Amino acid sequence: MYYPEEIIEEVRMRNDIVDVISGYVKLQKKGSNYFGLCPFHNEKSPSFSVSPDKQMYYCFGCGAGGNAITFVMEYENFTFTETLKLLADRAGVKLPEAEYTKEEREKADRRSTLLEINKLAANYFYYQLRQPQGKAGYEYFKRRELTDETIRRFGLGYSNKTSNDLYQYLRSKGYRDEILKESGLVTIEERGTYDKFWNRVMFPIMDVNSRVIGFGGRVMGDGEPKYLNSPETFVFDKSRNLYGMNYARTSREKCLLVCEGYMDVIALHQAGFTNGVASLGTAFTSQHAMLLKRYTQQVVLTYDSDGAGVKAALRAIPILKDAGISARVLDMKPYKDPDEFIKNMGAEAFQERIDQAKNSFLFEIEVLKRDYQVEDPEQKTRFYNAVAEKLLEFDEALERDNYIQAVAREQMIPYEDLRRLVNRLGSMPGAAQKAVQARASQTGRMERQTDRKKEKDDGIKRAQRLLLTWLIEKKELFGKVEGIIRPADFTEPLYRQTAELVFAGYHEGEVNPAKILNHFINDEEQYKEVARLFHARLEEALGNEEQNKAISEIVYRVKKNSLDQASRNASDIGELQRIIKEQAELRKISVF
Repeated sequence: MYYPEEIIEEVRMRNDIVDVISGYVKLQKKGSNYFGLCPFHNEKSPSFSVSPDKQMYYCFGCGAGGNAITFVMEYENFTFTETLKLLADRAGVKLPEAEYTKEEREKADRRSTLLEINKLAANYFYYQLRQPQGKAGYEYFKRRELTDETIRRFGLGYSNKTSNDLYQYLRSKGYRDEILKESGLVTIEERGTYDKFWNRVMFPIMDVNSRVIGFGGRVMGDGEPKYLNSPETFVFDKSRNLYGMNYARTSREKCLLVCEGYMDVIALHQAGFTNGVASLGTAFTSQHAMLLKRYTQQVVLTYDSDGAGVKAALRAIPILKDAGISARVLDMKPYKDPDEFIKNMGAEAFQERIDQAKNSFLFEIEVLKRDYQVEDPEQKTRFYNAVAEKLLEFDEALERDNYIQAVAREQMIPYEDLRRLVNRLGSMPGAAQKAVQARASQTGRMERQTDRKKEKDDGIKRAQRLLLTWLIEKKELFGKVEGIIRPADFTEPLYRQTAELVFAGYHEGEVNPAKILNHFINDEEQYKEVARLFHARLEEALGNEEQNKAISEIVYRVKKNSLDQASRNASDIGELQRIIKEQAELRKISVF
């Protein structure tokens, strides 16, 4: 989709980046910039910077950066078009009809058509549930004690026993076989055409904006598999979506409840816990964690209380921790899952269990203990050592000591004994560490040559990044280097393209980093790299004279690399002689 550049720029300019980001992140002013905790990775000290002058943000911890448009895209998981419309409405800007390139039009049409097909299928399944042929499905939901309002809210339905009635229905609406096959709802092969789902109660899967992107189906009877999900499609990525998130994201609760299945989520919502979500027939992923991070800092894992549920919780805990989410684990014993617990104990008792949910690390220790017979002195000693090793996961001494106290109290281990054991193990290089060191020593010599070349290449790239940054931040520098450095001297293609925009901005009288970023909006990797260009840093401790010397050295390196590359690619003797002359005069060039 294409909007004129001046419209994109007007929307961006009318949305001050500090105002936009303040709606998501608590910011504090320090000097000319604002700082806060990065919403895109876990950190305890603010390294997320917002510049009112540049109208850009940048995290010096994880490298996330951009302008107001990309912040909303990343945080809300919106497309560019969705973001532009949201910010345009926010600023009172009327958007014109968008223009498309041919490729963008094809992608947009494809996405739109697949979403239309999924919506039609959801309506079809919902309709079938209330027909005579859907009686078995409706009775199943009623046995699960779902109200008609809950069935309507989640769009629950039924797929008939006949093998291709959905296919025939969608064909009657004018959709071709190619797109129907791509939807994941039908299988088309030489032997015939079959619906993906039949004789199943149906659970439409919606994205955070309540658009149907796929389906889950539970078989009626003893068929296999018991639960079947849509395959991955152009609009459905199960590792990036959570069932129920379209409702949970608007919950006012301080945490989100993560459980295993569709019925758990539905039972939670019906009981008033509208903050419940579930992964879609796949293991919990880092993408799931990042989606959760956009809406909460706290998660309560409400997985089944059986062995599989415990394993799922143990897998999810480190992923949540890496994303900077605090996790606790809910104990549902003697019942298996949230649905069963609520039916037997009620919503009030379930809320009590949420309030009493166990700290995720203490839960891991509790599970670890099950591997040892602590009545046996030898096994008990092994357990204590395993606990001490696990406590070494905490890098911060204060946090580690807090957990030593908590574990000592829960497991009835003398605090001082456990603390000494942790400290002793922490000071000893383990066998695994020794093995790594040995392997590193053995292969190090072979890698040094490659590393030296990589360091040289990285050094040249860094020099070009720094020069672009200084050209942005030190406006007086442009006049000093213009006769020496040209955009063509930036040998990295992306840097050259950026330099052309920076130089053009100076010639037009204004250099605007946030505006320059708009040129790279359609390529995520390029966009991130350009954002980094405007935030490369030189050590702040350098004085003016040292900075001038450093800038002169950087200009020299960038120009020398450009001339060296040009000499290798010279097409005739005259061009080569000109380059050699420039190389000879290079050291005479003075920036200051």
